[in-house]
Amino acid sequence: MSDTRTVFADGILEASVTHGVVRITLAQAGSDGKAQAAGQLIMPLVQLPAFANGLLGLLRQVESKMKEAQQGGDPTAQARVASALSAGGEAPAPSVGGAFRFGS
Repeated sequence: MSDTRTVFADGILEASVTHGVVRITLAQAGSDGKAQAAGQLIMPLVQLPAFANGLLGLLRQVESKMKEAQQGGDPTAQARVASALSAGGEAPAPSVGGAFRFGS
């Protein structure tokens, strides 16, 4: 069986490409609110476009689910979106019944 690890990340701390290898340092918000390293994702540079396209596909699916929840008359989701947008933030992900899987 392969060695798999789970890493929670809030964002990207830094990224670099050296000798055809991409290194992305993932970040977590620390207790002081500042980003700290959570782990590193390393892949061949030639794989980066396929990886990025996979993430974009996932983002499109999540956005679609958000729109479905907002149009479905979920007042809680609509209120959270309106509140976040009026505060100058991004629309939060609404509670969506069930889960979905991207890819295989």
